[in-house]
Amino acid sequence: MSPSRIRLPALAAAPIAALGLLIALGCSSGVKAQSAQTGSGASVVVSAAAASSAPRLASGRSLHRYEYVFPDGSIYVYDIDAGQRLVQHVSLPMARGIRGVVASPSTHTLYISYGGDGGSNGSGSLLAYDLLGERVLWQRSYRTGIDSMAISPDGARIYMPTGELDSSGVWEVLDARDGHPIASIQGGSGAHNTVMSLDGRRVYLGGREHNYLEVADTTTNRVVKSIGPLRSGVRPFTINGRQTLAFTTATGFLGFQISSVTSGRVLYTQSFPGFSWSAASFAPSAPSHGISLSPDERQVWVMDAPNGYVHVFDVSGLPGRGPRLLRNVRLSHPLSGEESPCSYDCARDGWIQHSLDGRFVYVGDSGDVFEARTFRRVAYLDPLRNTRKMLEIDWRGGVPVATSSRQGLGYVR
Repeated sequence: MSPSRIRLPALAAAPIAALGLLIALGCSSGVKAQSAQTGSGASVVVSAAAASSAPRLASGRSLHRYEYVFPDGSIYVYDIDAGQRLVQHVSLPMARGIRGVVASPSTHTLYISYGGDGGSNGSGSLLAYDLLGERVLWQRSYRTGIDSMAISPDGARIYMPTGELDSSGVWEVLDARDGHPIASIQGGSGAHNTVMSLDGRRVYLGGREHNYLEVADTTTNRVVKSIGPLRSGVRPFTINGRQTLAFTTATGFLGFQISSVTSGRVLYTQSFPGFSWSAASFAPSAPSHGISLSPDERQVWVMDAPNGYVHVFDVSGLPGRGPRLLRNVRLSHPLSGEESPCSYDCARDGWIQHSLDGRFVYVGDSGDVFEARTFRRVAYLDPLRNTRKMLEIDWRGGVPVATSSRQGLGYVR
């Protein structure tokens, strides 16, 4: 460990009401570096190969909110309530080609999936990082690809897609203690993005090459509902807190769709009036690669990467009244499309995430941060220009107490 390593302290902000997020204390224990072979043939490595540095912040019982940003090989941590000020940088040189990030406050553990997303990109890995001890607990390599996973509210299970380039459509259920597979769920081809319901009873499976959003029961690990047919595959998506509505984007479509989770039918297909897209001028296949529902579920923010905008719609009237355009928000740092050379996940096509209190909106692959109420850009995070993997973790009393996922979910229950 670097001598400059310090523990992120407790932190202060407006309370997070009605989010249903777990609050738990935890203590870390020292683990010696070791390696072992599991029955699956995957290598498990416990390592302290992470170095971090940060100024020491005042401790206390108040809540403080941090935005974590994950460009390849690093974690950058920003103080949300101090003008998005950088407070910590962690070096993780092994984490190249980051595909997904999740955190569990109850176990004070952060998980990062990295490497290949199946097919020609090969297999991938998962690491667990102790937020209190600021060290890598273990790394596990798989025979399959990896992608953007979800975690159960109690921090016990990780639902890992085998990759958007893998035709199998399998999500592996992993034991979060060491990452070993314990079950699997058969979803749609091109297992890619994953969303966990707030109550942990359902997990939503987005297959890139599948025209239905699948919903699986986490008790039986079986698909119990299919939502669609959707326009063309399932790209970035989100759901509301009551699990009655799903908001999806699609390959080759500038816009988004809103579906009823209850009936499984598409309710609305919404494009962006006055805006168009040509694959010849912007190479990534999903021009609206990013969608976030505000925590109060009154607005949805949707990516328009080819034109350098985020479009904001009023969705407070759903399901009876369709989405209503509120604002076309221009990015100060537009997205550039493909990046070259690179190893994995080379497209700059965007991502959108609300802060848990709904005050800020973060735009991945751009770096712009907007105040949701005024639509005004209030900050630029340079590492966020080079990634679309980010989430919020809130701390109190020296321990993490709440987290968002990568997706901007609704929290009205």
